[in-house]
Formats: sequence, structure tokens, C-alpha cells
Amino acid sequence: MWIDEQPRTRWVDPATFRFRRPDLRLGTREHRPDRAGLVAGDRIAVRHTVRTSTATYTLLLNAPVWVGRRGTGEALRDAVAELRAIDLTYGPNRPESLVSRLRRGEIGPDSYPPLADLVDRCAAMRAVTDGWFDAWAVPGGFDPGGLLGGWAVERAAARLRAAGIHDYAVLTGADLTVRGHAAHGGPWRVAVHHPTDRRRTPLVLEMTAGAIGTSGVTGRQGHVVDPHTGDPADQLVAATVVGPDLATADAYATALYAAGAVGLGWFRPGSEYRALLAARR
Repeated sequence: MWIDEQPRTRWVDPATFRFRRPDLRLGTREHRPDRAGLVAGDRIAVRHTVRTSTATYTLLLNAPVWVGRRGTGEALRDAVAELRAIDLTYGPNRPESLVSRLRRGEIGPDSYPPLADLVDRCAAMRAVTDGWFDAWAVPGGFDPGGLLGGWAVERAAARLRAAGIHDYAVLTGADLTVRGHAAHGGPWRVAVHHPTDRRRTPLVLEMTAGAIGTSGVTGRQGHVVDPHTGDPADQLVAATVVGPDLATADAYATALYAAGAVGLGWFRPGSEYRALLAARR
């Protein structure tokens, strides 16, 4: 089931991409070499990939020339440092992370402001998804993994904006957040491929601000559980949600993957978040 219409996102006829290739693809493997310091007109285009212990991130920057190559490099290093720091500091699989210490009762959720924000976001998503996203319904206690990657991406993106870079895309797996314009000067053109049927024409979006969160396309079985039963979720093969913030979109996608079609009721007309894909098994 493909579900259309998203505020602040323009849907594009895929046939137009015979002449204009997508800038980004989700749901398919696409290998392109890293590029750094490419100056085109009044922009500096940079592409960089970083791997942490749990994820691979790709950052595409379209920086204004006034920031300079040095400033662009510093902004990139700052964003990468944020991604690595979150992996080290909040990773639930790291015994000494703040999340692990919280689970053992050694610290409280308000001990560190970012940790409090992470906990508050998980609690909010549990409420709006009728408990289908529940970071506490896992063995061992609190595990924010369903939105941690998106939270990390948004914090890294905030570092880019603080450095004066407002045209960028940050991707991890089948998730992304974008802002501003691509190197060609237009909106970011994103092709979203069906997770199982490669013959299906991809959905194509033009985006200047927003995020796409996906659950279920990694190939791992049982990575999302039904928080009400503890059993692996098995209704969908993938769920994709579009909205302004990746942490929230990612959490919605995780909840929708677990809930199945009943979760479509969360996305009411006028909502900032919309279900883009709910592919049944």
C-alpha cells in the first residue's frame, strides 16, 4: 500500500527523472564515491560517509562559498563528532553508556539534559502511538533504539546549521533528513523504492525540509517486537513515515511496523507526519 500526500513535500512524476536523476535513493543500494571540496558556482559540495559501531551515516553538504573550505571541513568534523559521541554516550549496547547506566538505576533520566530529552521523546511517542512504540517494553528495560538513530542525525544536522550550512542531507540506512537545496540549486529529489518489488515504480519526492523514517528494510528478522506481547512483529515487511523531524518519523515507522494497518489511524488529515508506505507481508 502506497499512501500519498505530504505537507512541505512535492510529489513528482517519476517519468521526469529520465532527464533529472534523483539526488537520493531509499530502499535500494547505490554506491557512489565520496567527494569533498567540489566548488560549483557559489557552493561547496561535500559528500562524506562515517561508520559507528551501530550505523553508517552519509552527509551531503551544499555549503555557501563564504563558509570556505576550511569552515565546511570544520562543520563536517563537528557533525561527525556528534554522531560518534552519541554512539559512545547513548548506545544501549555499550555497558557504560548513559542509557545502560539508566537501566541499571545508577543515574536518573534528568541527570543529563540530552538524556532527559531522549527519555521525554520516547515517552511522548509511547503516548501518541497508543503504546505501539514503547522503549520500556524490552528485555532489560529502557531501550531508545527505535528513534536513537534519527535523534543522532537531527543533532548532527543542528551542528551543520550552527556553522552556517543550511543546505544538506544526512542519511542512515533507509532514513534521511534534508534541508534547503541540492548542489544543482533545486530541491532534493528523493526516490523511495518499494522494499520487495523492484519492478514497482519508485515514489519520487522533491523536498526542501523534512525527514523520511523507515522500519523493516534491513533484512533482519524480529528486530521490532510487538510491545504488547513481546513477540516479533510480523504484519508488515516495511513501514515508511514522512515528517519534519527524523527521530519522530523513525519512531512512528517503528510503531507502524509493529501495529500494522491499525497504526494508519495515527496519521489524521492535517498532521505533520504521514504514512508513506505500509507494505504487507
